[in-house]
Amino acid sequence: MVKTVLGVMCAVSLLGLAVFAAYTWTPSAPAPDENQIRATAEQYDVRIIRDKWGVPHIYGARDPDAAFGLAYAHAEDDWATLQETLLFVRGQLAQHKGSDGVLTDYLVQLLKADELIEARYDSDLKPATRALVEAYADGLNLWATENSGKITRGLLPITGKDIVAGFVTRTPFFFGLDDDLQELFAETRQRGVSEKSLTAFLADGTPAPLIGSNAFAVAPSRSDDGHTRLMVNSHQPFTGPVAWYEARIKSETGWDVIGGLFPGTPLVSVGTNPNLGWAHTVNKPDLLDIYVLETDDPAKPTRYKFDGAWREFERSKATLRVKLFGNFSWPVSRDVLWSTHGPVIVAKHGVYAFRYAGMDNIRTVEQWYEMGRAQNFDEWRAAMETLAVPSFNTVYADREGNIGFFYNANMPRREKGWDWRAYLPGDTSDTLWQSYHSFADLPQLVNPGSGWVFSANNTPFKATDDAFNADPDGFPTSFGLEMHLTNRAMRALAQYEADPVISEADFLTYRADTNYAPGSSARELVDDLVARDFGADEDLTAAQALLATWTGSTAKTDRAAALAVITAVRARGYLLNDRVMDPVEALRSTLADLKTVFGRLDPAWGEVNRLDRGSTNLPLAGGPDILRAIYFEDTLVEKGFVTAAGGDTYILYADWSPEGDLEVQTIHQFGSATLDTTSPHYDDQARLFAAGEYKAMPMTLEGVLAEATRDYRPGK
Repeated sequence: MVKTVLGVMCAVSLLGLAVFAAYTWTPSAPAPDENQIRATAEQYDVRIIRDKWGVPHIYGARDPDAAFGLAYAHAEDDWATLQETLLFVRGQLAQHKGSDGVLTDYLVQLLKADELIEARYDSDLKPATRALVEAYADGLNLWATENSGKITRGLLPITGKDIVAGFVTRTPFFFGLDDDLQELFAETRQRGVSEKSLTAFLADGTPAPLIGSNAFAVAPSRSDDGHTRLMVNSHQPFTGPVAWYEARIKSETGWDVIGGLFPGTPLVSVGTNPNLGWAHTVNKPDLLDIYVLETDDPAKPTRYKFDGAWREFERSKATLRVKLFGNFSWPVSRDVLWSTHGPVIVAKHGVYAFRYAGMDNIRTVEQWYEMGRAQNFDEWRAAMETLAVPSFNTVYADREGNIGFFYNANMPRREKGWDWRAYLPGDTSDTLWQSYHSFADLPQLVNPGSGWVFSANNTPFKATDDAFNADPDGFPTSFGLEMHLTNRAMRALAQYEADPVISEADFLTYRADTNYAPGSSARELVDDLVARDFGADEDLTAAQALLATWTGSTAKTDRAAALAVITAVRARGYLLNDRVMDPVEALRSTLADLKTVFGRLDPAWGEVNRLDRGSTNLPLAGGPDILRAIYFEDTLVEKGFVTAAGGDTYILYADWSPEGDLEVQTIHQFGSATLDTTSPHYDDQARLFAAGEYKAMPMTLEGVLAEATRDYRPGK
């Protein structure tokens, strides 16, 4: 009898294990046809030449050939990041990373990028754009096939639609989609609901987004030698899916551009061609609205009220798989609801819909492609006027001496009388915008009489000398345009406005300025600490005396910067725009840590602020919201220094002579081999970067071949 019972129990247990295994086993995707992938690759005619820094110079017979080569070269240098980016845009991170990827996967599927692309891929994208993204996907497929041991199971084949999905899903995060949505997952409602009023206005009460980028352009009228100069200085993390990669792309059919791009991007996003160049900085106008819905059931809604009538939600399912171990993952299904406004989130404190700029747009890739192919200002501006790139300030310069600043944004046309920064009532079509303002409706300066323009994530109404700036009264408050000045903007204005004739040396020096301006967040905090009475507390009094000597400098040799800057970051956060810790407690913790690590309060800033990469560990000038921007991880106690993690990364300097000849200098914080620790290009640019120097880029085939370290033809 006992044996019988045990036998039944074993059978039941085995059955349960079998059911569990069947339920959690991750099904294999159909194996890609490797022969077909290789055959497709043979159709492309591309040559990749690596210069002495390992930077790929990609020469293609046609634009798709060059895009194919770009994908292959980038995969060689950073496959792991490319692969994670593809999993992100497919909403499959949790299947490979576990619970950390669940919310991201759900949000990606909530946006319905796949459905949008499937519906509009053939109609909205020009054949040339489709050919470009499909060629890029073919380049990734070839490298992955040749390196199958490094590829996540089920990833292949990659398609052109995957590449477009990268733009559709990632671009909105630059203007703050994730920040706005995160607050819906808080325990309580975070904002009031707007009511229509004749006195309603859009308050500028949001913290200044201090991390973001610098860009400068100087016209021949302001330079000392008649040159036109452009500085591309976008601030990004040092590593990861939005870290810059450098490439030169040239086809025999007119595409010729050098600059920076992100993993999964088949083109240059910031950079220059022989005739013109552009730089972006992040802007954060009001491009997203959140609606409070009245529903039939707040916990499990099926209908919502709109213009006096009940409507059914559009309903589908998000199917997620959450990694357990090995090839086992737990399948999870979640409802996806849409209202007439857009995606819907059922939160603890209400049911919300959201609507954001560009949510029906898949042409972002096309605009950047056409910007890079433009041969003159009119062609470039025509690409900008499509507004397919939904945000970003843009600074422009060209060989003809034209310069410009453009506040680019896919700006909704909103009805007057609402506070659009608040949550909005979702039961009326009065708050449901349906179209966008034209490019001409946005702040912009073209060839101002000042002869220079800039952007440092500051108000668009301070883009040059005051006499030539746009008037804020000329734009609706519903735009949500920034009105603040970053420290970087304060320092840029102080330097440029005071200099009637700007030389090349001036231009390069101003970009790398290492000072906090009076009135900046860091200086205000330090001034406050210096003014306090610490009584008989010897440690705080000693720290206060040192802070009193600080001039705002973050030079490597400055001996008050470590105490000042680390205290400011601990008190006001990574971006110096928050209230994280009481300033006195931040000062106390910083002085204690400096004494523990260095035995003194005043180590030189370069001893503390370090570029740590492989076997390279170098001193850095700069800091958060400095023109020489260095954002760091506070590893002071753990490592004995703070670790630079973002800010100045890829920098490009373009210089056109009066004759129209172009010289390009660039620098990357590490090197072209962003993840390959065995490559000599893993950190070969780090010493130049730490010293504030640049490398000259060869712009002719002969120049590249003269310093080539590798010359090859993938697919052949």
